[in-house]
Amino acid sequence: MSDATLWLQISAGRGPAECEWVVGQLAPRLSQDLRAQGLSVEEIDRTSGEHGGDARSILLRVSGPEASACVAGWLGTIQWIGASPYRPHHGRKNWFVSVAAFAEPAADLWDAADVRVETLRASGPGGQHVNRTESAIRVTHLPTGLTAIAQEERSQHLNRRLALARLADLLAEQAEAKTREEMTSRWRQHTQLIRGNPVRVYRGKDWTP
Repeated sequence: MSDATLWLQISAGRGPAECEWVVGQLAPRLSQDLRAQGLSVEEIDRTSGEHGGDARSILLRVSGPEASACVAGWLGTIQWIGASPYRPHHGRKNWFVSVAAFAEPAADLWDAADVRVETLRASGPGGQHVNRTESAIRVTHLPTGLTAIAQEERSQHLNRRLALARLADLLAEQAEAKTREEMTSRWRQHTQLIRGNPVRVYRGKDWTP
């Protein structure tokens, strides 16, 4: 993942309105922390929650030196402990959201004609709402056959962006694996050259054959 620019997804997943409230409260705090570390933070997408100011999901664009290292402490599950801001008599006190990072897809990473985008019905928790809504997105890079899916958001638009970001990660990993394979091949060739029988022999500083 490039240290220059990455995306951060703060998501309530399929959680209730309280989790949407946590997302809305967490985003400015996270942004403030990253800016204090010298990074640029820009909100590039938002899926609004049930209540004003809340969000089902927020996508941030983070850029600057050592961006990956700076965001590392935020990645994973974030827990907020407190009484529900909407259901004061509700017994639950623990609310969870997630923060995930993706490399920003390069504009010229692929030809648009090489990527197939399909809408699917989201699976998993969510009841009838999930079954009725084709919000999940599957993207396939036709030349390589690599596939990525995003279905955690109710917004088809945001799921599409996340699926493309995940596809970009897969392509980057494939490119890195190919580079490692080429380096290994070169090292093997290097070893063979060292251990192989010489086809020419020279002697002395004047390189006498």
